[in-house]
Amino acid sequence: MAQSRQRRAANLSRRQALFQEREESLGDPVETAPTQFIQELEAVRTSQIDGKEKAAEEANLNYFLSRDDLQGALEKSKDLTSPPKNPNRAIADPELEMEAEEKHLQQHRNAQEAMSRIANLANGNTKDRVRVNIEKCIEKFGRHNTDKNLKPKPAAASDGSEAVHATKTPRVGKDTGSSEVQIAILTEKILNLSRHLQGTHKDKHNKRNLRVLVHKRQKLLRYLRRKERGGPRWQHLVENLGLSDAAWKGEISM
Repeated sequence: MAQSRQRRAANLSRRQALFQEREESLGDPVETAPTQFIQELEAVRTSQIDGKEKAAEEANLNYFLSRDDLQGALEKSKDLTSPPKNPNRAIADPELEMEAEEKHLQQHRNAQEAMSRIANLANGNTKDRVRVNIEKCIEKFGRHNTDKNLKPKPAAASDGSEAVHATKTPRVGKDTGSSEVQIAILTEKILNLSRHLQGTHKDKHNKRNLRVLVHKRQKLLRYLRRKERGGPRWQHLVENLGLSDAAWKGEISM
């Protein structure tokens, strides 16, 4: 009986060691490798404003605005609100016109400072930061951009018996529905929830939401891998998001 107990304990310890080796080889199904794209998302998501993160905050604006759009709107408002000059220059008062121009210029500076503070992402909440990161995911993995750079997937063997499909309608606008864009958006939401749960261990509602998102991403990853046959789109997605095999292989238990 003692020998039987020893053999059982040895088998259990060996099983545990093999399980740990298998888990380490697959990686973490939630966390991702710190790739350049993931670091850009983290810089926008974080609340610390120093160094590179400060530059990332200044480069992004809230409310779907860009620097050029904001600057153009401010210049247009300046032109529309500029004080009119007296067309009859014989009776015009240059000093009054100069005072009006200086007052208008000061008001424009105040408006410019106020709009910069309102549109600054540093003054936004977590929802605003997630929205900016979702826009980054669409620009990075959307097929309206990747079609120009990535090669198509390898062609399957053909025997001439497959059906002939009609030509697809050209895409209009940004691609927000392809599998790679949805996987990138889910990754951003998963990382955001994971950072939140690191400080709140009793938030059972968001723990369930995290599990739902991870399994939904796993289903999309399996579909994309099967559809693209491990082609350039799959490699581009996995390398930029830093996903491990644990994100799509096997059963995920959290």
